[in-house]
Amino acid sequence: MGRRKVEIKRIENKSSRQVTFCKRRNGLMEKARQLSVLCESSVAVVIVSATGKLHSFSSGDSMAKILSRYERQHADDHKTLDLAEKSRSYLSHKELLEIVQCKVEEANADNVSIDSLISLEEQFKTALSLTRARKSELMMELVKNLQEKEKVLREENRVLASQLKKMEKTRYLETKDEIAMSPEKNSGNNPPVTLSLLK
Repeated sequence: MGRRKVEIKRIENKSSRQVTFCKRRNGLMEKARQLSVLCESSVAVVIVSATGKLHSFSSGDSMAKILSRYERQHADDHKTLDLAEKSRSYLSHKELLEIVQCKVEEANADNVSIDSLISLEEQFKTALSLTRARKSELMMELVKNLQEKEKVLREENRVLASQLKKMEKTRYLETKDEIAMSPEKNSGNNPPVTLSLLK
């Protein structure tokens, strides 16, 4: 008979709930340890029980290292999201340039206000920062791709060098065998065979 499927809902009985918590917590930590060992990855698990007791587990790296890496990544993600939000709320580069052209023409007529120029300057700064961020992102992707290509080429070079070495060794052995089996060499060492005269 197979195991019956457990319905996922709050366990009403307090002692049963505590026993389930302990078993599942230990199981989760064991799975985290296995994941770390099998996949050579850094794993951190933080559990806060209903009573407020903190349970933690880390494998691969220390908990502090994993959490600091998470915070850095989280901060980078927030920056990316902020830039994306800003890019939605600001005009495109083409629109900005058209507005600047109009404002410059207006400035020649002395009808432009300081506030509109300040607003335009802020929009330009944001557009510039977005462009730089995208450029950096593309450059990092390019560098990563080039590093991967370099790795593949190095591996291909290593394989080809190994094959070349094997071919040279085989050719050397074949040449050596041919020299040993050549008739000229054998004829120089052995006296010629003479036939007896017929009577």
